Amino acid sequence: MSTELRNNDTALHTLPKLNSLRVGIAVAEWNSHITEALLAGALELFAREGYSEIEVHHVPGTVELTFAASRMARSGRYDAVIVFGCVIRGGTPHFDYVCDSITQGVATLNAEGRVPVIFGVLTTDDEQQAIDRAGGALGNKGTEAAEAAIKMCDFSCKFQ
Repeated sequence: MSTELRNNDTALHTLPKLNSLRVGIAVAEWNSHITEALLAGALELFAREGYSEIEVHHVPGTVELTFAASRMARSGRYDAVIVFGCVIRGGTPHFDYVCDSITQGVATLNAEGRVPVIFGVLTTDDEQQAIDRAGGALGNKGTEAAEAAIKMCDFSCKFQ
């Protein structure tokens, strides 16, 4: 759902209460002023909801998030994994390659079905769009990723 349609819709923020929740978060160091803001939004939501078993791991860039998420999902230590990255369009096809790589990687991990892997990667045309979505005018997609992790863990519990 687009950010514009999501803002100020409190009905979408009703979260299930889980007995426990262990989340692994992989954060790209590239564009860290954005990715760390996404992480802060997620950690704030988890703390507010009473979940403290959150582990954060940093990787160099967005492409490396797939490897990190794969290792984390297969470790058996987490109920969900979140990846945070930020890819800003430039003047070369690099943007497309990176976006395709992380999108396909997360889709593959989700199809494997070990644990939900939440896509918290911003893919924007410019830096301002990223800032707006990482705690700026359009909210924080990190908070939304944390909400998705909680909801998907609740969903996953129904099939165990």
